[in-house]
Amino acid sequence: MSHPRILFLDAYDSFSNNVVSLLNTLLDAEVHVLPIDSPQLDPKSPTFHDALVDELRRYDAVVCGPGPGSPDSEADVGLMKHIWQLEDEHLLPVLGICLGFQSLAVSCGATTKKLTTGLHGMIRQIDHRSDVADSSEGNIFTDIPSFRATLYHSLCADIGQGLISEADWPAWRWASPATLPQVLPLAWVEEPRDGFVERILMGMKHTSKPFWGFQYHPESICSDSSGHRVILNWFEQARRWSERAGRRTQPNRIEVMHDARNPSLLSQPKVDDWIRQNERDIDCRYTSRSLHLPAHVQVPDVVELLQSGKQDQIILDSASAHADRIGLDVRGRYSIIALDVEKAMRFEYHAGASQVVAYTPSSTEAECNTLETMRIHGHDTIWHVLARFLQPRRTKQCSAETPFMGGFMGYATYELGLECIDVETFTDRGHQRPDLCFAWITKSIVIDHLESTLRIQNLHSPGSDPGQWIDEVARTLQNSTLWADGLRVNVGNVGSTNFKKHLTPPMTPTGTLCSTKIQVPDADEYECKVRQCQDFIAAGDSYELCLTDQTSITRSTSAPESGPPDISSNSWGPSSATETPSSWQIYRSLRACQPAPFGSYIRLGGATLISSSPERFLEYNGDGLCSMRPMKGTVRKSDAVATLEQAERILHIPKEEAENLMIVDLVRHDLHSVCGPGHVIVPQLLKVEEYASVFQMISVVQGQLPVNDDADAVGDDQGYSGLDILAASLPPGSMTGAPKKRSCQILQQIEGRRERSLYSGVVGYMDIAGRGDWSVTIRSLFRWDDEIVHQHDGTEQEVWHIGAGGAVTALSTPEGERDEMMTKLKGPLAVFD
Repeated sequence: MSHPRILFLDAYDSFSNNVVSLLNTLLDAEVHVLPIDSPQLDPKSPTFHDALVDELRRYDAVVCGPGPGSPDSEADVGLMKHIWQLEDEHLLPVLGICLGFQSLAVSCGATTKKLTTGLHGMIRQIDHRSDVADSSEGNIFTDIPSFRATLYHSLCADIGQGLISEADWPAWRWASPATLPQVLPLAWVEEPRDGFVERILMGMKHTSKPFWGFQYHPESICSDSSGHRVILNWFEQARRWSERAGRRTQPNRIEVMHDARNPSLLSQPKVDDWIRQNERDIDCRYTSRSLHLPAHVQVPDVVELLQSGKQDQIILDSASAHADRIGLDVRGRYSIIALDVEKAMRFEYHAGASQVVAYTPSSTEAECNTLETMRIHGHDTIWHVLARFLQPRRTKQCSAETPFMGGFMGYATYELGLECIDVETFTDRGHQRPDLCFAWITKSIVIDHLESTLRIQNLHSPGSDPGQWIDEVARTLQNSTLWADGLRVNVGNVGSTNFKKHLTPPMTPTGTLCSTKIQVPDADEYECKVRQCQDFIAAGDSYELCLTDQTSITRSTSAPESGPPDISSNSWGPSSATETPSSWQIYRSLRACQPAPFGSYIRLGGATLISSSPERFLEYNGDGLCSMRPMKGTVRKSDAVATLEQAERILHIPKEEAENLMIVDLVRHDLHSVCGPGHVIVPQLLKVEEYASVFQMISVVQGQLPVNDDADAVGDDQGYSGLDILAASLPPGSMTGAPKKRSCQILQQIEGRRERSLYSGVVGYMDIAGRGDWSVTIRSLFRWDDEIVHQHDGTEQEVWHIGAGGAVTALSTPEGERDEMMTKLKGPLAVFD
């Protein structure tokens, strides 16, 4: 028996793929996706009507999905409007969800009004009567038990419910209004407000056409699964209507739809000849040696022993590995140190450019490094280039003793993420800094903090012997005074008193250096931006907006960035009042005062990034199992909030849980776009975790890529990999809001079209075994080498940036959001005190 075909009209919601997955798994249906503004079906075309009717003949039913905006806006509803206007001879069953539901109600004569307060991420009991009419009369709620569902809306359909008296309400709410005879109400939510109850239409049926709809989101992870039976009832109603009407689908080829699932990066054949011809590190071998790591030796110590004086650095540092807190992810387990980064091949890409730059180091000192420019063809992206480079270098030789054998390490900016979702950045950004900078690392150190081991690793050609190099690195470590004697040096970190000091905006320069100038966001201006966010939310344009702002620190330039000092010197100890601490000293201070599981120190591509990120963005293994950990909901540690139990009481409230839930549902959508329907789960939801200075609410979302049936195929098929997931998930949803694309466009406007740059981007690795781990770049500070302020006296100053912010919802307060932003800013900023 063939699967039923359903056409899903996508209004660019960040939950659309979750709806598609639910339809696919619940109805065993073949679901095809069509954007509401598909260029193949242009209403301005003289052949539009015939083309639409011809396309709809191929489907058993249509679902008009959720999305941002208003049902009164043609741009927001697009093709939905024309579905409701179909002539009787062209009718087919249709279900509207959220915006699709509102669009149906408006087509029947209802008006649209703003709710008193938006209900984004709120979970409510859906009030319906299974005995209003039996299923033969079109009630899709027949025999449905009581259930709760997630709401994501600030607008509602008005059919006159606010004018009905309390006495008349019980009978009126289940009947067609006299002025709107086409509307048959099927479900309601009655929301208590200050002094009154707001009546919100939750479900309806068209009285003469096969059109149904509901306002809530059945696909949300917090909606009761018992409510899914409404969809089963709807499709049974659709089938019965089609039988009575004698409607049959045409088994023609689908012309204009696209799959909800993205095509794999490897399925796109056009890649620059340089990628195909470059044989560097193909068929490489992996060799390693493990050492016991003395308890007193820390990650920066190892770097100083091995990387002294080297400019380029990539260090992924689980600085909180030994913290006395619950949960392995909170503490972190592995740290990774890239070695000889300056000798590594490097890819750089500037968002919006039509080319990728590849730097290839010389094999001998007598030769010069080479720079190759690769064109990006047609619809290809930087991700297609990286996928084709990585594919022939994949290996089946996967070491379970290390998460990273060698491969790409680096960063991607927030602006690269905007490109991934077709949000335009500035036409002239005033620079050509890389938005993606990945180094191909063949020599590295991996520290397992749980097992107290240090692994020296080398990817090498089959004919070479890395043993001598590995032994030399081992001797350097084991013969050092630090390694043998436990010599400790006072590194001059930020004291706890200064770190806990209250930060009050606007802040005057308080750094120890008289030349340091600190400019924090203006409190009143930030609160104004919060109110602007809430205006957009109230208008239905977004459900949640992750507003951010930047603090700039202008200070005398430090010594040229030549990497960490030799550990035998004391040059990295406390600075005098007249010296400018180096970026390495800042990194040591930050990791000491705010240890985090996903910290990093990166000097690469003209950028210096120092991060104490607590948030894992994406982790995946070679078998296609991936995991994302959205983090939303923050409370600062204080005397009043000192324990996990106290934090849970504060964070487990509707506002905080809604913030997290919205991003969880968004992340599920992102994973569904690659993993496909039925392959995404949420093993942890709304869990509070403890970090150095704050408590955070996190959730865990997991997905599984389809498994390649060919056990011998490694990287040479057209299948999916973790790189597909990374490309489909940027920018991080916890830094955008939902729906992602519309929210990013709004945030550009509110934030003054100022670049976030490295902040809100990601840092991490992907190795030759198909594994990867990426963190969100938050609780961080960064600078660019080319951003120099020239003073009148001829001196130069460097500029550091710290981003901070929070998720704004309908329940936010401007003062509360300002305080949250300042709380997050406080940790990184303290290193300049």
